[in-house]
Amino acid sequence: MTTTPLFAVLIAIVTAIVGIILGYILRRVLSEGKLKNAEMLSKDIVEKAEKEAITKQKEAIIEAKEQIQKMKEKMHGEIEKEQRERKFEWQQTEKRLHSKEESIDKKQQNLEKKEDKIHHKEQEVCRLKESAKAVYYEQMAKLQEVSNMTSDEAKEFLLENVEQEIRQETAVLVRDMRDKAKEEADKEAKEIVVRTIQKCATDHVAEATVYVVSLPNDEMKGRIIGREGRNIRALETVTGIDLIIDDTPEAVILSGFDPVRREIARITLEKLITDGRIHPGRIEEMYEKAKTEVEKEIREAGEQAVLETGITRIHPELIKLIGRLKYRTSYGQNILKHSLEVAHLSATMAFELGADPNIARRAGLLHDIGKAVDHEVEGTHVEIGVNLLQKYKETPTIIHAVEAHHGDVEPETMEAVIVQIADSLSAARPGARRETLESYIKRLQKLEEIADGFEGVDKSFAIQAGREVRIMVKPDKIDDLETINLTRAIVKEIESEMDYPGQIKVMVIRETRSVDYAK
Repeated sequence: MTTTPLFAVLIAIVTAIVGIILGYILRRVLSEGKLKNAEMLSKDIVEKAEKEAITKQKEAIIEAKEQIQKMKEKMHGEIEKEQRERKFEWQQTEKRLHSKEESIDKKQQNLEKKEDKIHHKEQEVCRLKESAKAVYYEQMAKLQEVSNMTSDEAKEFLLENVEQEIRQETAVLVRDMRDKAKEEADKEAKEIVVRTIQKCATDHVAEATVYVVSLPNDEMKGRIIGREGRNIRALETVTGIDLIIDDTPEAVILSGFDPVRREIARITLEKLITDGRIHPGRIEEMYEKAKTEVEKEIREAGEQAVLETGITRIHPELIKLIGRLKYRTSYGQNILKHSLEVAHLSATMAFELGADPNIARRAGLLHDIGKAVDHEVEGTHVEIGVNLLQKYKETPTIIHAVEAHHGDVEPETMEAVIVQIADSLSAARPGARRETLESYIKRLQKLEEIADGFEGVDKSFAIQAGREVRIMVKPDKIDDLETINLTRAIVKEIESEMDYPGQIKVMVIRETRSVDYAK
C-alpha cells in the first residue's frame, strides 16, 4: 500500500521532467524556424530595396539628362540672341562711321574751297598794297607841294609841338606832385581815422519832439477827452505832456520837450486804449506802471551800453543817466548811439596813437552825460556833465576830457584831444545828423547851378547826397589840360558861395566818342 503512492510520485516527477525537456526542444525548433523565415524575409526586403534604388537612380539620371538638355537649349538661345544684338550694334556703328566719313569728306572739300578763296584774297591784298604805296607817295608829293615843307621840316615842326605839350604836361605833373606832397603830411592821420570809422558803424535813429499814437477808431478821441475834458486834463497834468487832438483821423499827437516824459505818456495812453477804461483814477494807475517800465528800460539801456563798451566800476546813478540818453536826440542824432560811437572811435584811435584806450573809451561814453538832465538843470551840457562826474567821483582825467570836448578849455591830455576828434567825426559823418528836405534839395540845386555856369560844361550831376558833383564837359571846347583849371575854378566857386558840412568832391569828365555803324 505504501509503494503505490511513492511510485505515483516518481511517475509524476519523471513526467514533469520529460514535459519540460519536450517543451524546451519544441520551443527551440519553433524559434529556429522563425529565424529562418525572418532571414528570408529580410533578404527579400533588401533585394526589393536594391531593385527600387537602381530604378530610382536610373530615373534620376534620365531626369538630369533631360534638365541638362533643356539648359543647353536655353543657353544656346540666349547666345544666339546676344549675337544678334551685337551684330545689330556693329551694323549701327558701321553706319555712323560711314556717315562721319562722308561728313569729313564734305568738310575737307569746303576747306579746300576756303583755301582757294583766301589765296585769291591774298593776291588781291598784295595788289591793293602796291596800289596804296603808289597813292601814298603821290599824296606825300602833293602834301609837300601844298605845304611848302619837306618831310624833315614837317618832322621838326611836329617835334616842336610835342615838346611844348610835354612841357605843359610836365608842369601839370609837377603841380600834382606838389599837391600830393602836401597830402602826405597828414596821410597817417587820415588812415587812422578811416580804420577807426570802419571798425565802428552804428545805426542812428532820427527822433522828433512829438509822438503820434494810433487809435482804433475816432470814437476813442471822445473817451480820451472825457466828460468836460476831465480825462485829457488828468493825462496832461500827470504826464506833463500836451495832447493834441485834431482832425487827424484815428490819431492823437503827444507833444513835449522832455523825451522821457513823452515816452511815459505814450505808453500810458497806449495802455489806456488797450484797457478801454479811461478815467482819472485809471490814468494815474497806468501812469505809474508806464513810469516803472520806462525806468526799467532806462536802467537796462545804461547797463547794456556799459557792457558793450566794457567799462567797469561806474556809479549806478551814472548808469541810469547813460540810459536816459536813449530818449535824447540832437539834430536828429540819438545821443546814446552817438556816445557809444564816440567811445568806440576814441578807444580805437587811442590804441593807434599809443594813448590809454580805457580812459579814452570811458571819457567818450560820458562826454555828453550832461544832456541827460539839461532839461532840468541850468547850464550847458558840458558844465552839467562836469558837475555830475565830480559828484559821482570820476577821475580828473575823465572830467577834463569831458570838459574839453567842445573846446571850452584847452585839452591837456592826448585822450582829451582824441575824444574831441571822435565827437566831431561822429557828428559830421554823412547821415549822422538830419537836415530838412528843403535845405538838402536847395544845396543840390546850388551845386548844379554853379557847375552849369562855367563855359564848356555840358551837364552836371550832384550825387552822393550832395557830397560829390560830376561834370561832363564838351570835348570840342575843353581839352584835357583845361579840365584841371576848370575843376579848380569850380571848387573855388563852391567854397565861396556855399555853406556845407564836410567836403564836396568835384569830378570833371571829358570823353571823346567815336560811333559808326556796320551795314
